[in-house]
This record gives sequence, structure tokens and C-alpha cells, in this order.
Amino acid sequence: MHTVRNSLTLLPLPEFEQNVRNAEVSISRITNQELKRKRSSLWIDKSDMKILKQVVGIDVSQNELAVSTGCLKEDLSIKISGYKTFSNSLKGFKELIDWTKKLTTSEQPVRFVMEATGVYHEALAYYLVDSDQLVSIVLPNKMSNYQKTLQVKTITDKTASEVITNFGLEKNLQLWQKPKKIYRDIRHLTRERDQLVQQKIVLRNQLHAEKAQAYANESTIQRLEAHISFVSSQEKEIMREINQHIDQDQQIKGQIDLIKSVPGIGVLTAAIILCETNGFEQVTSKKQLTSYAGLDVREKQSGTSVKGKPKISKKGNRYLRKAMHFPALTAIRHDERLKAIFARLVARHGIKMKAAVAVQRKLLELVYAVYKTNKPYDKEYLKQTNKDDNKKTAVV
Repeated sequence: MHTVRNSLTLLPLPEFEQNVRNAEVSISRITNQELKRKRSSLWIDKSDMKILKQVVGIDVSQNELAVSTGCLKEDLSIKISGYKTFSNSLKGFKELIDWTKKLTTSEQPVRFVMEATGVYHEALAYYLVDSDQLVSIVLPNKMSNYQKTLQVKTITDKTASEVITNFGLEKNLQLWQKPKKIYRDIRHLTRERDQLVQQKIVLRNQLHAEKAQAYANESTIQRLEAHISFVSSQEKEIMREINQHIDQDQQIKGQIDLIKSVPGIGVLTAAIILCETNGFEQVTSKKQLTSYAGLDVREKQSGTSVKGKPKISKKGNRYLRKAMHFPALTAIRHDERLKAIFARLVARHGIKMKAAVAVQRKLLELVYAVYKTNKPYDKEYLKQTNKDDNKKTAVV
């Protein structure tokens, strides 16, 4: 019987160890190459991620537009892709749209976001909407509050536009719509009247000071009286135009008659409220309306050491806020329930102006409720919401 033996070549120990080390190095190289390949593919995937949202943030000033573009990707990361300045003019508006098309894709619609900066943003907003662009206009107080959360230390035109871009990408904003022509016409007239009223107050103060002097100048007094008379005639002319606009539109006339059912509200105040809010076009709640008017309460409190006095923000539409002043004083005198709210607040903190502002806010909320329900003011309304009044009007 034959014995079969396997032929094995035994390597010396040092050579065997070297072969093992060479094999380990080869495996390591393959593994590293695979990792690099995967990382590279992951990086490519990230750059090719789907775009969810595109925003152009615009910081508007009197003569210049500071513009940043950015996008939100499917991993919720935000990328600012460009910055440029344009003139606040028709030529700048056209250049802005052309520049935006180069830096954005057709994958998602582009939204232009800007702050409500007095009247300087209006021409741009109208042009963009007329050019079939999506526009959102944000109140300054909302933008400033958002900016604080970002802890931006250096404020420049560029950083301001980037903040607006980030805000537009993170928030679900409403689309801005052009006001109706009648609202726009009435708003121009009511604002012109407001300027004349302020001018007349200055003239009357000058006249009073001149008459109070030991040796008054008769010529100066005559000129001041003539100027006051002229301004008063212009004010009456504007009121006639406002009433003509209202009478020509039965829908607007009906809305104003409805709003006039609220105590203290007259034709002029109702017209101002409607034209400054564009017929409550984008108002969805009483809280949003009071914030838009700058009548929302701001309170600073932290722990036990920091406790600021509650006060209204005054960051909103000053024309709307100013329009509620005299109606509130009238309502306090003639409406028993609003008078009771005023008296209760004065008894609580002793400051009549704070109580009057609380009544202003309540009147504006009542106007909104009347408009939305399409029902005249109900005198029992305040009695039904008396508990809410105790909480909401406690601070101003």
C-alpha cells in the first residue's frame, strides 16, 4: 500500500510575515479607495440635491436695492448663491429680474421678499407683480425679531439682504397683492389730508405764539391766518374727493356703513382702515391686525432682575395707528361698555393714555370682527368677551 503525501512548500518565517504585511497593505489601499469613491459620490449627491424653494431677498432704501439670492434644498440646508446692488428705479428693476434669471433655475418658482419700508418699496413691488413675479412684503418688526435670533453682529446692506433671504426660505409667507385702485386712490387722499392737518397744527401754534407777543406783527398774523384758511380749504376739498370715491363704489360704501356701526368710527376712519389694510386682504386674525398697526404689546422680562414696562411696539402702519386715536376718545365718552373698560384700566394703573391705547386696540379688533362677520356692531359683544378684556387689556 502506497502512502500519498501532499507537496507543500514551506516558506521561511521572515518571508511569510512579509507576504502577510503586503496583503494587508493591498487590502487597506482598496478599502481607502472605496471610501474615497463613496465620499466623492456623497458630495456629488449633495450638490445635486433637489431645490425646494428659491428666494430673492431685497433690502430696499431710497436710492438702492441690496439683493441676495438663495435656495432651500431637500436636506433643509440653505445656500446663498449671489449678491448684487441695483438702483431703485425702473432700469434697476429690469436688471434685477435679468440677474435673478441667471442665478435661479426653473425647478421651483422664485419669490421676491422685501420689508415694508415706508413708500420706497412700493414701486418695486408693483413692477414685480406686473411682471408676473411672486412677491411677499414683511413688516419691519417681524424682520427685526428674526434678525435677533440669528445673532448677526455686523449690519450691512449685504447682511440685511441675506437675513431677508433666509427669512423667506424658512417662513411660509403670504403672497402680496396689489391694492384695488379705489383703495389706492383713497389712501393717497387720506395721507395727503393727514399732512395738511399736521401743517395746520404748526401754523396755529405759530399764530398763537405771534399773538401772545407784547408787540405782535399784524402782517405776520394776517399771513398766518390766510395760510390756515387756505390749508383748511384744501382739507375740505380732499374730503369731498374721498366722499366722491366712496359714493361711486357701492361695495365700498356698504363696507364703510357697516364699519361705522362701531362706536366712535366715522367715514374718514373707516376709509383709512380699509385702504391701509387693502380691505383686510391679507389679515387672518385680530392679533395680526393689531401687530400690523403697531398696537401689539411688547414686554421684556427675564428672571427676577430684568422686568421692563409693557408697551406697544409702534412698529407697523402709523397711519392706521394714528387713525384710531380720536375714535377711541369718542367711544370712551359715548359707549358705556368701552367707557367701563377705560375706567377699569385707569383704576388699575392710573395712566389714562395706556387705557386709551387699549381702547384703540379694542376698537380695531371690533372693526375687524364686524367686517369679517358682515354684521353690524353688537352692543352685547363686549359683555360676552368681558373675561378676555381683563387679560388682554391689562397691559399696553
